[in-house]
Amino acid sequence: MDFAGYREVRLHNADWLARWEPRLPAGAANPARDPTAFASRCSARDRERQLGTGYAFGVFHRERFCGEINLNNVVRGAFRSGHVGYWVDERCAGRGFVPEGLVAVLGFAIEQVDLHRVEVNIIPRNHRSLRVVQKLGLRSEGLAERLIEINGVWEDHLRFAITAEEWAVRSGELHDLALGADGAAARHGVSSAPPR
Repeated sequence: MDFAGYREVRLHNADWLARWEPRLPAGAANPARDPTAFASRCSARDRERQLGTGYAFGVFHRERFCGEINLNNVVRGAFRSGHVGYWVDERCAGRGFVPEGLVAVLGFAIEQVDLHRVEVNIIPRNHRSLRVVQKLGLRSEGLAERLIEINGVWEDHLRFAITAEEWAVRSGELHDLALGADGAAARHGVSSAPPR
């Protein structure tokens, strides 16, 4: 991902995303407007990856950047847990990119990072994000009151999670759900196209 691609998507979606994201700290440069702040953001993500505390993934469609899915707050030891957050360009919303990316990140978190548990927290009125976890059938763990400060307000979040044990049983199903009927059929070597 380059600055120009990030800038275009973030600025185009600034109003749409503001209601779901934390505000920038006072006096902080906006990485969507300032190339130096963007470079610092990328460096911070690299450090997190090197330390094993976070992993950032871009969402791309036809080589165009359209969002991010991040594995954050990775804790090792007896906890072995992390949180996933995601956002997507409004122009790409509802096209299945986030469920597919989320399943890929869950697999990465559990199979490669060796986490036992991954959590997704969603503001209850964020119906599009809720559809993602509902489509995948992630386990609901209830409401966490005033969990994260979003756009200056301490917001309640619905908590969803999956453990390594659940992933072991459901990973194939989750891949199929994320890909939809045609993608799942193709993954299993079945064509949904009528014979000619």
